[in-house]
Amino acid sequence: MTTPQTHPVYVIGGGPGGLAVAAALRARGVRAVVLEKTDAVGASWRRHYARLRLHTTRRLSGLPGLRMPRSFGRWPARADVVRYLEKYAEFHDLEIVTGVEVDRIEPAGADASAGEGWVLHATGGRRLTGSAVVVATGYNHTPRIPRWPGLDTYLRDRDLAHASAYREPGPYKGRDVLVVGVGNTGAEIAADLAEGGAARVRLAVRTAPYILRRATAGWPSQRTGILVRRLPVRLVDRITTLLGPLLTPDLSAYGMPRPAGGLYSRVRQGAIPVQDVGLVAAVRSGAVEPVAAVESFDGDAVVLADGSRITPDAVIAATGYERALEPLLGHLDVLDGRGRPVTRGARCPAGAPGLYFQGFTNPISGMFREMALDAERIARRIARAGGSAGLVE
Repeated sequence: MTTPQTHPVYVIGGGPGGLAVAAALRARGVRAVVLEKTDAVGASWRRHYARLRLHTTRRLSGLPGLRMPRSFGRWPARADVVRYLEKYAEFHDLEIVTGVEVDRIEPAGADASAGEGWVLHATGGRRLTGSAVVVATGYNHTPRIPRWPGLDTYLRDRDLAHASAYREPGPYKGRDVLVVGVGNTGAEIAADLAEGGAARVRLAVRTAPYILRRATAGWPSQRTGILVRRLPVRLVDRITTLLGPLLTPDLSAYGMPRPAGGLYSRVRQGAIPVQDVGLVAAVRSGAVEPVAAVESFDGDAVVLADGSRITPDAVIAATGYERALEPLLGHLDVLDGRGRPVTRGARCPAGAPGLYFQGFTNPISGMFREMALDAERIARRIARAGGSAGLVE
């Protein structure tokens, strides 16, 4: 027997993960209120660079209750994803409050484990009580730039920006640009700059990535990711090692060594393979030059790990993001040593019933797909509990 819902379920974040949970809850008769700190849904997608497309297929990227239109093509563009999220919120008639940022989450009662709901401290001194809370503030929340020695002095006179500020190659036409970081963002920005007229593009690589084709003979790499994600890590590592020459291009002659370690072991550690959308061709043609990792800054020079010094006109740091969850709920003992939630999907952290996390993994099976699946799991659990607590791990 479940207790009737007396307070709404609050979903923090109006991105794809938050919208998916809200729609799945609404479909089960549970009132969900989405709190979005900006003035529109899909804020992070609105800020991404223009060239960006989903690396997952349209058919496997739809959220619960609404497919992506065929007109988006196989690999939906950034602008199409934004339109889809806007339509998704309208189609499901979601209750969304914009311009409200949640600063802190606390248990409604003296003991969080009692399952009495949660109090959200938000913009303007608001205190909102929820029967349950779904934190969906995003995997890529706060831009991270390493504290390289000499960085503060370099920033006074030179052009250095995080990749989150990059939109298109126009401002860099005719310039010498160093891109730092060879994840999917860094790889794609480097290729975009080379195609967009930058005079020289160098790509600083600390750890050589696995670079995969987005699709091979029509078969998307995402489907392979779905097939292998539940297999033993060692088995997948062994298979990918044997098939390495077929799966990943050899760029060692161009300054980028073959990746070391098993592909799936690295995925489990958070290193997602790079989907090739132009980088391989750009490296082979000389349009993008791999160089050693950045170690420090000295005056107007960038010092690399091999001891060389370069003086690019601009530096773009594709150095990742922080989840930045500590101010919100670091006091609740629900984060691991890296600041990531200890649970996902329909499981709540021990001692925190009714607190859920959505969208804080980056799986090889596709983030949109996994968020859609987790949204259904979370909604089922909350609905069964009468709009409040769920399964505690």
